[in-house]
Amino acid sequence: MGWDFETEPEFQAKLDWIDDFVRSEIEPLELLPGLHPSDSSNTRLRSVIRRLQDQVKAQGLWACHLGPELGGQGYGQVKLALMNEIIGRSQWAPYVFGSQAPDSGNAEILAHYGTAEQKATYLRPLLDGDISSCYSMTEPQVSGSDPTLQRTTAVLDGGEWVVNGEKWFQTNAQYADFFIVMAVTEPEADNPYQRMSLLIVPAGTPGLEFVRHLEVAGESSARTSHSYLRFTDVRVPASSLLGERGGAFAIAQTRLGGGRIHHAMRAIGRARQAFDMLCERAVSRQVRQGPLAAMQFTQQKVADSWIEIEQFRLLVLRTAWLIDRHRDYRKVRKDISAVKVAMPAVLRNVAQRAMHIHGALGVSDELPLAAMAHVAEVMGIVDGPTEVHKIVLAREILAGYEPVAGPWPSAHVPTRREAARLKYAELLEHTIAAF
Repeated sequence: MGWDFETEPEFQAKLDWIDDFVRSEIEPLELLPGLHPSDSSNTRLRSVIRRLQDQVKAQGLWACHLGPELGGQGYGQVKLALMNEIIGRSQWAPYVFGSQAPDSGNAEILAHYGTAEQKATYLRPLLDGDISSCYSMTEPQVSGSDPTLQRTTAVLDGGEWVVNGEKWFQTNAQYADFFIVMAVTEPEADNPYQRMSLLIVPAGTPGLEFVRHLEVAGESSARTSHSYLRFTDVRVPASSLLGERGGAFAIAQTRLGGGRIHHAMRAIGRARQAFDMLCERAVSRQVRQGPLAAMQFTQQKVADSWIEIEQFRLLVLRTAWLIDRHRDYRKVRKDISAVKVAMPAVLRNVAQRAMHIHGALGVSDELPLAAMAHVAEVMGIVDGPTEVHKIVLAREILAGYEPVAGPWPSAHVPTRREAARLKYAELLEHTIAAF
């Protein structure tokens, strides 16, 4: 097969448009204080975002992870990865392109498993950017990496589900119009992975309490997007069930595989920003011996950063290509875990080097580098912690190996040499005779 590291000219033109649009129209929004892209109560902000979204739709670049029947392009993971590499430079850009988390993953769940009524009520407005959502899974009392430990329960009482429990670090909860809540509905199921179901809970439902909002990496309260929730006898209709009873774990996989690749490419976009800042500082800052760029330690930071970014980018694109080829996330599980493991380290390393070369300015809030470094730490926790993905990766790799039958490793030189002598006995005999 042939190899090509260039995309087709037509799609490259789209990427060039995205690059200019994000840089000139979206990135400036991040500099305005007290704003959050999901805040539907700010009518002027919603008007600005709507205008930008209309431009994206006119280019045919809206919600490209979804199929044409849902208003997207149905792009494969390679194209989506290349797009997200640019979109990742801005925290606001995913909202403008209809690919923000958790809405993008929730839209996929609704598209695959929602009833006609659920799609009309939640999916269509979500795709149109009129409402936002929250995926409510993680709990404060148990490990978020093991869903079988979930304590939130939902009991069917007549024609209603009654939900009780607590949810922790709920992204976008403050602005969500509805919640997709994972709760234990089948506690007696033999398979622990078939005990949870997903329920749709509208915002404002009695018994749904915001215990507090969480500030991350020095975010102001106006931009906080994570919350601690409590469900106390929250009642929703039986029709709020999303998919089958006990099917939450399997359904949840719909939103994770591709999403991790998109997060990874967005991380590359941020890492490139940090890298550009590093290089600009290196050629601009003068010390006694000349520019920082002339110092070998600076050159090492530049070289290490460039290599790490490019290596990681190739790993991500290869994984995206494998997903497109196999059309089954389970067959690419090992590769997705590898991407998830490598992602936070690359962003952390590059951001930290850039911080150091900027000195005190680098760790201040006058540059985004400290925030990038903290985001890298968050990346190592969300969507499965790094440690869990390392275990998954190692198990998948080791499953492809067989133990040796005898006492010696297969690379044991004396054993191999004896086998070689037996294989080429005639050659050795003639060689020795010749001497």
